[in-house]
Amino acid sequence: MLKDAQTIVFKVGTSTLTHETGKTNLKGMEELVLVLSDLMNAGKRVALVTSGAIGVGVGKLGLPGRPRDTAGKQAAATVGQCELMFIYDKMFSQYGHKVGQLLITKEDVDDPKRRQNLVQAFEKLFDFGAIPIINENDAVAVDEIVYGDNDSLSAVVATLIHADTLVILTETDGLYTANPLTDPSAKRIPVVPDITDEIRGYASGTGTTLGTGGMVTKLHAAEIAATAGVETYVISGKAPRDIYKLMDGGDLGTYFPAKEDV
Repeated sequence: MLKDAQTIVFKVGTSTLTHETGKTNLKGMEELVLVLSDLMNAGKRVALVTSGAIGVGVGKLGLPGRPRDTAGKQAAATVGQCELMFIYDKMFSQYGHKVGQLLITKEDVDDPKRRQNLVQAFEKLFDFGAIPIINENDAVAVDEIVYGDNDSLSAVVATLIHADTLVILTETDGLYTANPLTDPSAKRIPVVPDITDEIRGYASGTGTTLGTGGMVTKLHAAEIAATAGVETYVISGKAPRDIYKLMDGGDLGTYFPAKEDV
């Protein structure tokens, strides 16, 4: 049960943080911050992996769309990351919580020394009662902008901090047998004990115009987490208060058990 988890990593996507206009979804962010603050008040250790730097930057700069060139994405990310952290800091402060920013590249995880330093930083943030807010370092990590995704990053973070649970908030309420936006016969899959070729076949699409990834990257994240003994939930991010229902054992989204639980 999620309610028994002590350390939880939440991953929120661009589609939850922004409106279709590209402007920041303040209501959605406020609800998410309230729920995470409440979990902190209940004694949970919470880390938040947030996408949206480029998407928020696009809205802040008033650009017509997501830049196609790498330099444009980097520039939008620098503006968007400032805006995101300003909002998170302000919102979490209203509930008496502090935040700390961690911008991570693949090299930070692959290099043993940098990885150790990163883990120690996480532990100190938890000791200080702060909420780690993590994103890719989009301003310098060119490979990550082109090829990477924060779904995988959230699974890596969950592994690094030995989390009990990873919760991925996305556009869709879990994994379906087909795209529910285009196929009315699509059915939600409540539990995926093992990610098979058939399961991979159900995932398609590349996400929104402001974000990256799709259900394929979420399956990959769940696979990384499961191998490390971390259970994963993929649920809709449209109503963050549904996290309470999930905590109470509600039938939401898709559940991917940790390997040791299968």
